[in-house]
Amino acid sequence: MGLFSKLFGGGKVAEVAPKTLEHKGYVITAKSYKVAGVWQLAGEISKAGRIHKFVRADQFASADEATEFTLRKGQQIVDQLGDGMFA
Repeated sequence: MGLFSKLFGGGKVAEVAPKTLEHKGYVITAKSYKVAGVWQLAGEISKAGRIHKFVRADQFASADEATEFTLRKGQQIVDQLGDGMFA
């Protein structure tokens, strides 16, 4: 691994096993990943074969916290946008 990769967190990106939640007919999957020492909020929302991926700027110290907030954010997206998120 090169010097810049070591300094800026390059190389392997750690991921946590996906956790899912069903909400109003949508399946929300938390897909948080670790980058530069923190866990990034990221997930997917699916329904009837359609998928909406989302990543937010929120970062957390633990994988569990990132997963919890990702599922909560997914519920918020479903509540606010419904099928409009697939447009």
